Amino acid sequence: MLSVWDFGCIFKLTAMTDMKKIAVFTSGGDAPGMNACIRAVVRAGLQKGVEVYGIMNGYEGMIKGEFKKMDSRSVGNIIHRGGTILKSARSKAFMTPEGRAQAYAQLQQNGIDGVIAIGGDGTFKGAMKMTEEFGVPFVGLPGTIDNDLFGTDFTIGYDTAVQTAVEAIDKVRDTATSHGRLFFIEVMGRDSGYIGIQCGIGGGAEMVMIPETHTTIDTIIQTLSDARKKSKTSSIIVVSE
Repeated sequence: MLSVWDFGCIFKLTAMTDMKKIAVFTSGGDAPGMNACIRAVVRAGLQKGVEVYGIMNGYEGMIKGEFKKMDSRSVGNIIHRGGTILKSARSKAFMTPEGRAQAYAQLQQNGIDGVIAIGGDGTFKGAMKMTEEFGVPFVGLPGTIDNDLFGTDFTIGYDTAVQTAVEAIDKVRDTATSHGRLFFIEVMGRDSGYIGIQCGIGGGAEMVMIPETHTTIDTIIQTLSDARKKSKTSSIIVVSE
């Protein structure tokens, strides 16, 4: 499994293995930038003379054979759009050996030589399974706002998620200041505190609670009490969940 940002590297890989037809799909939660990534894959592939197919609805679409040939026009005017034009879906069937066998049969039937997976941890685990069980070559492009994938500094969607959350915190802070209130603001992250920490720094929060560390009630009370002693009348605490 490879996580790469240089799309040229992807097609150096295809050239080395004489791949003529590849597929790209998005899976798991959507992330800002996925459409830009799809566009780059398709246009770089076409430039190298490789046929590119889009798989609709992630692994579920792979199982059902929802393949669609992509050209330059099919990815036109999508670079600024959120979500994913290939759509995304979680597949319980793919978690079974039978489901993966069906997905492999569809790849074979459509003549797919290799697959580019845009997604997060679950997406890459599924890709690893397909490689281990059927020898299908995959390239993984890290697309998740949580920034919780090994081997890359930033994942597709992470920067946008932080910017959006910081803008929201700025607006909430205006109300907190006006009314002398304490706000707990929850951001995503699952088991990773990257979004929380960056939002806390960018939004000037008094405290950030992240999954990697245990924050006690006593610590929160002490922090807020110390702030009160400095005549601070409002506070923001960011919670990463």
